[in-house]
Parts: sequence; C-alpha cells; structure tokens
Amino acid sequence: MVSQASSYMPWPRISVVVPTRNEARNLPYVFSRLPADVHEVILVDGDSVDDTVAVARQLRPDVRIVPQTRCGKGNALACGFEAATGDVIAMVDADGSADLAEIPRFVHALVNGADFAKGTRFAPGGGSRDITRFGKFGNNLLVAMVNLCYGTHYSDLCYGFNVFWRKHVPVLHLDTASPPSRRGDGRLWGDGFEIETLIHVRVAEGGLLVTEVPSFEHPRLHGVSNLAAFSDGLRVLGTILIERTGARRRYSRRRASGTRTVPAPARRLPRAVTILGRALYILLYSVEQTPPRARHPARGQR
Repeated sequence: MVSQASSYMPWPRISVVVPTRNEARNLPYVFSRLPADVHEVILVDGDSVDDTVAVARQLRPDVRIVPQTRCGKGNALACGFEAATGDVIAMVDADGSADLAEIPRFVHALVNGADFAKGTRFAPGGGSRDITRFGKFGNNLLVAMVNLCYGTHYSDLCYGFNVFWRKHVPVLHLDTASPPSRRGDGRLWGDGFEIETLIHVRVAEGGLLVTEVPSFEHPRLHGVSNLAAFSDGLRVLGTILIERTGARRRYSRRRASGTRTVPAPARRLPRAVTILGRALYILLYSVEQTPPRARHPARGQR
C-alpha cells in the first residue's frame, strides 16, 4: 500500500501493541477495527484469568503473545515495544475505547514528517464520551505542568492511543530488565498508567517532532477498568516531578561530556510551582496512605 500523502514513500509496516488483562470480551470488537494491512499484532498479557489469550489466537492466529517481565500497563507496553519488528508502533488499549480504524490517520502524520503522532481528545475533531469532569480537570492541571516544564504545547496527557517510528524506542529509555520493586505492588516508575506521561515527557526531552492527532474516546465496552484514578493520578504527578529532575541531570551530564547533539533541557519552573507540585504530591500521598477509618471517623469521634 502507498501513502496518499506521498506517492514516493512506501506505507510503513505497522506493529500494533495491545496490553491486556482480562479483556476477552472486548477483543472481538478491537480486532475487528484493525486495518487489514498491519504488519503484526503483539498482545502483551498481564496474567489474565479469563480467555484473553485463547480468544486472541482464535480471532487472529498470527497474533504474537508476549509475556510481561513485571506487572502493569507501562511494563506491558515496554515489553511490546521491545518485541516489535515493524517500522512504526501503534500503542492501543484493549477496552474498545479507541477506534483502531483511526490508525492510518496517525501513520499519515508520521509519513508527513512527524516522529511521534500523539492522540488527543481535546483538539478539534477529537472528543470523549468516557472522561469525567474530575478527569478532565486533572488532565488539564497535569498537562499544564508538563507544558511549563518542557515548552511543549500538548492538549492531552493521559490518552493511550499513540503511534511512532520504532527507531525512536531508545529515546523512551523504558526498562524491561530490572526486577520488580520489593516494596508496594512491585511496580517501578513507568510500569503503571503513568506510562503515557513518562513517554510524552521523554519524547519532549529527546527533541522529537510531535504531531497531535485528534481522536475520539469511547466508553469501555465490557469489564471494569484497572485504572485507579486517585493512586494512578498520584503516580502521574510523581512521574512529572521525578522526570523533571532526571532530565536536568541528564542535560548537565551531556553538556559536561561535550556531546554535540543535546536535546533541549527541561524548562526551569517557577519555584512556587515546583513547591506547589511537591506539596500536592505529599498531600495526596498522605491521604492515600491513611487507613479508611481514619479518613472517615465515626460521628462520636468527630
């Protein structure tokens, strides 16, 4: 197939990476929306207890099943990126919220010169029937922090539909080899739903050319989302703060070593914004760690 954008550039091979956990009922719809000419479909399963893997193989015998090295959506995506063999990678959710028939629109953005085609629900032509007012407020707050840090102009931060050239995977610095953390749920930073934020800030730090592509988000078809809005929102905020510090350190090391090609450094946030972000993180973390009885005392204890 030849791109309509350029009759001289061959249509790239597309690797579709789908992280799953108990998504058997959603896969028939999701796979039915795949473009007919994708190079490969990589399903990374997070220990599903339903028939996710069996259904995937029944629907698409050529599907590649890849195991995770840890747990969480972020780790699943990292494992899928590492296994991909196509020219471009499309990262999509398995809950039916994104329409995979939109993939060619993203690939056109790459063929026309972008390094990374970033899905957005908040640009003309995009939209959502799933996000809540609280979710939209949180997205606006977090995306404003990223734009301040990196000089980006993102309109969406936590949408999981993105397509990019596979050659840029090293820019993301995703770790699939380290063992799970011995604390908490074992996830490392980037292993959870904060993965979209982690990818977007590292793409910005790497100086890649990003084109936002309008996309429409539908409600989940079946099942319950594994997303925990409060705790995962906390991880997103923590990721922004941690990545900003790490980006400045990496930039300083590159300058000291005399590296000729240096990505733009993270912008210096006003001190008040930095303090506010850290205070908000500490406050939310302390609330999350408070036992339920302590959060909601009986009337006689008030």
